[in-house]
Amino acid sequence: MSSAPVITLHQPKRLLVGAGTIGEVGPWAGDVSSTLVIATPITVGFVDRLKLPGKISVFDAIPGEPEIATLDAALAAARAAKPDLVVGLGGGSVMDVAKLVAALWDGEQTLADVAGPNKVTGRKTRLAQVATTAGTGSEAGIRSLITDPVKGSKIAVESPHLIADLAVLDPELTYSVPPAVTAATGVDAMAHCVEAFTNRRAHPMIDGFARMGFHLVGKFLARAVKDGSDREAREGLMLASYYGGICLGPVNTAAGHAIAYPLGTLLHLPHGLANAIVFPHVLAFNQPVMTDKTAEVAEALGLGKNLSQADLSSAAHGFCADLGIQMSLAKHGAAEADLPRFAADAHAIRRLMDNNPVDMSVNDVLGIYRASF
Repeated sequence: MSSAPVITLHQPKRLLVGAGTIGEVGPWAGDVSSTLVIATPITVGFVDRLKLPGKISVFDAIPGEPEIATLDAALAAARAAKPDLVVGLGGGSVMDVAKLVAALWDGEQTLADVAGPNKVTGRKTRLAQVATTAGTGSEAGIRSLITDPVKGSKIAVESPHLIADLAVLDPELTYSVPPAVTAATGVDAMAHCVEAFTNRRAHPMIDGFARMGFHLVGKFLARAVKDGSDREAREGLMLASYYGGICLGPVNTAAGHAIAYPLGTLLHLPHGLANAIVFPHVLAFNQPVMTDKTAEVAEALGLGKNLSQADLSSAAHGFCADLGIQMSLAKHGAAEADLPRFAADAHAIRRLMDNNPVDMSVNDVLGIYRASF
């Protein structure tokens, strides 16, 4: 075992966990005079629960995969509102946009200026992130992803200046999330943990967060899919999602997410769903070099012990399918002729592919898309 790499861990300055904690945002904000809430047409219904003082503006035109135009429109809304506080009230897409709006609205920097690691020069506006799904863990992290529709790829911005001053995990906000979304976002949270755990850059401290995360998913995801108002299960999944978000900063994901991204940018599948479809195949592909850790994941998810590669893939496929996830790319509108383009794009995402414990050729990636087809 070589010595662990040096890692830096960023977490929100304050974290509130529990039913009803959305009501603490206003008291925490104090005498804020202008707030911009970034939301969706669905999550905008929670704005009153924030109990915010002062003037409140809302920007809710956030699609499933935010593009450059989305960010530009949100920045324009911020420049009109001149907020002291930005609140992200939604899932990962909403929170990713909120991070960049808080950091960029009152400065000279553009998205192109800040793309990549550590380019953001600072942030004066306070940022609160209120998660309404249990999936991305965006509330925990320092990274934001925006789709470039021309290139069909994601622009990743990473900076300590994107961290929230306050993060809120209120399970009551997730009661109304439909079973299909609960299932897909739950698998996304698990994938963050599993990919960080079975990663070239894995670290003992992050392994701890990852273990807590995938164990919670194994215990609670099926329960939350079955009964959306199961508070214990919903809170468990929000914690799993948060732990997954912590895994992303210092270690990040690997091939699974790289292979999922083209399904989002080119096929327009929701991110969690894309991850779920490829998860079983990537887990099994990496098993030969990550035997012990993969066995630990399989046991936590109730897949069984001492599984062959084929049995592991089939059991993980069953885990996702039993949650009601449609696991065929063809059924989601992919054409077989698209797969080589997906594979070329995924293989080119080196910031993630280089973390994978096994080197994958373009043909290996294509094989995973074919198996998922």
